[in-house]
Amino acid sequence: MSSMDMPAEVPRARATAREKAVGRTATPLISWVTLAMMTTASVASLRAAPTMAVYGLACVFLYLIPAIVFLLPTALVSAELASGWNGGVYRWVSEGLSKPLGFLAVWCQFAMTIFYYPSLLAFVASTIAYVIDPALASSGLYTAIVIMVLYWTGVWVSSRGTKALAGLSSWGLVIGTLVPGTVLVVLGMVFLGQGNASAAPMTASHLMPQWAGLASLVLIVNNFLSYSGMEMNAVHVSSLKDPGREYPKSMFLAMGLVLLIFILPALAISWVVPSDQLSLTAGVMQAFEAFFGHFHVGWLTPIAAVMLVAAALGGMLTWLAGPSKGLLEISRSEGYLPPYLQKLNKNGIQQNILVTQGIVTTVIALMYALIPNVSNVYWIFSTITTQVYLIVYLLMFAAAVRLRKTQPDHPRGYRAPALGLLCGVGLAASLAALAIGFVPPSQFGGGSVLAYVGIITAGLVILGLLIPWAFLKLRKPGWRTHTADAPADGRGGAA
Repeated sequence: MSSMDMPAEVPRARATAREKAVGRTATPLISWVTLAMMTTASVASLRAAPTMAVYGLACVFLYLIPAIVFLLPTALVSAELASGWNGGVYRWVSEGLSKPLGFLAVWCQFAMTIFYYPSLLAFVASTIAYVIDPALASSGLYTAIVIMVLYWTGVWVSSRGTKALAGLSSWGLVIGTLVPGTVLVVLGMVFLGQGNASAAPMTASHLMPQWAGLASLVLIVNNFLSYSGMEMNAVHVSSLKDPGREYPKSMFLAMGLVLLIFILPALAISWVVPSDQLSLTAGVMQAFEAFFGHFHVGWLTPIAAVMLVAAALGGMLTWLAGPSKGLLEISRSEGYLPPYLQKLNKNGIQQNILVTQGIVTTVIALMYALIPNVSNVYWIFSTITTQVYLIVYLLMFAAAVRLRKTQPDHPRGYRAPALGLLCGVGLAASLAALAIGFVPPSQFGGGSVLAYVGIITAGLVILGLLIPWAFLKLRKPGWRTHTADAPADGRGGAA
């Protein structure tokens, strides 16, 4: 019997049974289209567009491949895990593998932000430069100062527990992504429609990236981080009326929208900015400046910059306390972090973690002032961020396979089709991205390969492995400040 022939009571009965099966009370339902838009808002961004614009038409291929082998497996596998086990990646990995590996997963989810924020704020700094003086975009000292000022301002704002920050991410999608992205693409199409030549070749022979050794494909690694975060939206799978049918539809729609937002602006940038002149941090503003100059509306350049800055800062503020919050809650119940890092301020914010992270961020920011090429520093930090976050996905895919074997009858609101194949593809893609991340991109030219590999390796090993191992090794019984079920009192202790 098709869904069209079913009486209205049948879907409702199934939904009720599903809610009982997973031990939850009824929650408000959302449409699969709404979930697709939520996913698009959390994943899509213009920040990575210059990174792929250097490849011109080949960026289509370089975006499609990670979408198929990484984005789709991540979305479907995390949906099954989220519909069966509350608590996010820590619970999934702890149940499927072990608690120490669960801590490693949640630590890497937090640790990736240590390098993510400097790279995000470097983008903000280069964008602000187009309002003040475009020449500043290539200044390492200027970039370092902006990173430090904006990060510490963000810590101060977040520590006050401002609830109004919650709506900034949705506004950021519209103000800093959809509007400027659409303007960029429309201007690019009009630019080409007027008969102007594209800076990058747009013929069929350029659909595939030119093979010039392994380094020619290194930029694809950055796309894995561009698609990361799908597992965070998987928690909404049980809010769908029919998860088995609607979740895949939602993910395919989201993937289509995300690809459009990623690919079209990247192409627009490649039409007007030659690849050898493109900055990985200021590429978006380079394109706006070129288009606005061509159409004699240069006064719009500062407005576009303000929109991009507002969206980036809004995203930073809404995410600043998020990953550290998850790490805090797990550490208070399991004792993974020392009590000093578990303390909350009067507004219930983990201020000590944010301040400690800020000290590290300040040190990282100074590297922008010490290393001459800002784009090189930006790429190094983006790669370290990706490498650390890939550990999370390796653990998640492995845990999903083991949970299907060890707990096959555990209630799940959604079962991913061909789970073994999805996890196998996801694991292989993540391992390949991890390996490729150690190869310098062709844009580094004559830079030291050994130094590049050393920096990436040190960042991955120290941040992603040694620090969490040290916390586990030094852990003491007194570090457990309250049980998993005890509510916090807002001061860092048990209620």
